[in-house]
Amino acid sequence: MTDPQIVLTERVQQALANAFGPEYADADPLIRPSQFADFQANVAMSLAKRLRRAPREVATEIAAQLSDFPGTVEVSGPGFLNITLDDSWIATEASQMFEDPRIGVGTTTPPQTVVIDYSAPNAAKEMHVGHLRTTIVGDSLARTMEHLGNNVIRQNHLGDWGTPFGMLIEHLLDIGEDAAVAQLEAGMGTEYYQAARAKFDGDESFKTRSRLRVTTLQSGDPETMRLWHVFMDATVRYFNKVYGMLGVTLTDADIAGESMYNPMLEQTCDDLEAAGVAVLSEGALCVFPPGFTGSDDKPLPLIIRKSDGGYGYATTDLSAVRYRVDDLKADRILYVVGADQALHFRMVFAAARQAGWLPDTVSAEHVQIGMMLGKDGRRFKTRSGESVKLMDLLDEAVERASAAISERGYDAVLQEEIAHAVGMGAVKYADLSVSHDSEYVFDFDRMLGFTGNTGPYMQYATARIRSIFRRGGYELAALRGPIKVDESAERALALHLLSFGAVVEQVAALAEPHRLCAYLFETASLFSTFYEECPVLKADAETRSYRLALCALTLRVLETGLDLLGVPVPERM
Repeated sequence: MTDPQIVLTERVQQALANAFGPEYADADPLIRPSQFADFQANVAMSLAKRLRRAPREVATEIAAQLSDFPGTVEVSGPGFLNITLDDSWIATEASQMFEDPRIGVGTTTPPQTVVIDYSAPNAAKEMHVGHLRTTIVGDSLARTMEHLGNNVIRQNHLGDWGTPFGMLIEHLLDIGEDAAVAQLEAGMGTEYYQAARAKFDGDESFKTRSRLRVTTLQSGDPETMRLWHVFMDATVRYFNKVYGMLGVTLTDADIAGESMYNPMLEQTCDDLEAAGVAVLSEGALCVFPPGFTGSDDKPLPLIIRKSDGGYGYATTDLSAVRYRVDDLKADRILYVVGADQALHFRMVFAAARQAGWLPDTVSAEHVQIGMMLGKDGRRFKTRSGESVKLMDLLDEAVERASAAISERGYDAVLQEEIAHAVGMGAVKYADLSVSHDSEYVFDFDRMLGFTGNTGPYMQYATARIRSIFRRGGYELAALRGPIKVDESAERALALHLLSFGAVVEQVAALAEPHRLCAYLFETASLFSTFYEECPVLKADAETRSYRLALCALTLRVLETGLDLLGVPVPERM
């Protein structure tokens, strides 16, 4: 089966070529869903001027070339083409989709190597709500790209190196390794950092020790490296608890922190300088990518080695680009990072292309993540003004979900299982359902609602379909097609389902998971109308068979789509 809009595009393009010549075969037919038919093609309006003919005359000639089309084509108004597909065509395509193990989702040919940089918490501090969006948006993109057959390489670019680690290691020595590990594993990274920082600011001897420790860390001193590993291992174990709670696919094998690139930084600078891409400016080594100017209209520098000899984020990011292209053989690199880093990444990508490290054949994209806001419209924080710990937020989501389903009579084990799925699904879906570059208001009451475009509503939609099979005593795997569309609600649902594969491909191409959320919500809404208007279990045997197949196909689409988003789906609600 094929997405109807793709079928129509190909048919209308062929009609254009037949009517007006082969040079029009690639013209965009401008096909859109229509309230007057299934679809509307507006190409006649755009071609009329070029052909020096009236739009309606152009539309009539296109329609004449679509005489063998599986549906009706009518010229409307000044030159619109209203296209309605035959019910039999929709039913045949839906039946083929039902038999397809991939339910209409194709694979990328040839597959690409896609590197996705996401999550990236700072090991010197606690994971807070600011890491939620980068983590779940990146994970959804990784799942989607992988489902399409691409080789996805996840990169968790931890902040695990730099001058703060001198004081963090010294604080570890002061309180003892066991106490430090216990504190870090308990998710008290922020408290640990604050205690170390207070000593650094108020104790000269501690400050001196910390600065010396930075030197031994950077020189690779074995004992210092051992202590750094003690700190990092405990921190990563806590990160993994958060990832486990969220149900994301990141593992220890995906960690590629700043420390990984440390041995490359000097060579990065040397090579850029030798190539004439980097030049000294006021004692610092800088790249001046063309097209970037400051408020004074002077060229804007990307500093890769500071005047004191230290390196910054730009040096690490340029080294990472080079590594991902040369060693990981990336075809596409996605950076799922806050929108406030937009200028930085534009300059890094420009500098990498200037150096020849990022060829035109490799796409580098900043998937900008907007800010999470509280109900007051300001940055989401605690009442005391501190960043909210991510684990605290997730625990609260589960507690609220448990309260919301407490009257449904589940046993304790099932209550806990469903509450976890609903809580995580609510938090993740609420984020993914808005454009990733938009700000959005974090509101537990709204996101835990069982109506509207929410995670719990989507989960309930799948549970309701499963309940049909349970009540009727049907095994999902044993159901067989075909599908028929005798009623308008059946037809609308089946036609919509045919677009699933195209939507998944669009999400991957544009790196926009919210498009999948919108599609799945419409799927659930259309199923709700079908469920109300078309009895399934009470229908006669033949009709029941068709409708059960349509229910099963809908369930597979919903569950596959939610899995690509990383939203858990409980069997009961």
